[in-house]
Formats: sequence, C-alpha cells, structure tokens
Amino acid sequence: MAQFAVVRTGGKMYRVAPGQVLVVERVSGEGEFTLGDVLMVSDEQGTLFAEGNKVLPVTVKARILRQERDAKIIVFKKKKRKNYRRKQGHRQDVSRIQILEIVRTA
Repeated sequence: MAQFAVVRTGGKMYRVAPGQVLVVERVSGEGEFTLGDVLMVSDEQGTLFAEGNKVLPVTVKARILRQERDAKIIVFKKKKRKNYRRKQGHRQDVSRIQILEIVRTA
C-alpha cells in the first residue's frame, strides 16, 4: 500500500500522495512550499494515523507548477414577468501543484 495523507487547503480536503499533481484554490507565491494542515496520514505498511479534528505533526512538501484560472461559471438570475435579468460570469483563481514528499516532523 502506498503512502498518502489527507490535507486541508483552501477550505477543502484532499487525499495526496508523493508525485501526485492536483488543482487547488490559489496558493500565493512560487516554487516550493509546505502544507501543514495534515488531518490523516498512512505509511508504507498501510497503518493509518489520525487524531480526530487535530492537526498531525506531519508536513507535506509541494511545488507550484502553474498559476491559472478555472473554467468560467455563468450566474444568471431572473424573476418571471418582471423583466428582471442579471447575468454575471466568474473565473476562480487556482494553482496546479505537485506533491513532493510527506515528512514526519516530530
């Protein structure tokens, strides 16, 4: 069984493993950074470590590959028979990151 961790970034939780590439909410900066909000981790033998809602003494090292924008979402509001129509578009800023390694800190 491969090593993995569950991290929280941008208000969402992700299951990550070394070498994995994923798209998350915008992370400021460039180059390498650490994800310190680790909620659960599994080692190579498949043993799970979790402490409820507490953050574990583990950090996940990652690298920002690219800053980009997500697909456009159209928000359309209408009230029937009142000639009320509003159309608005939104594109979320996202970062494409690659997980480098999972390191135990304590």
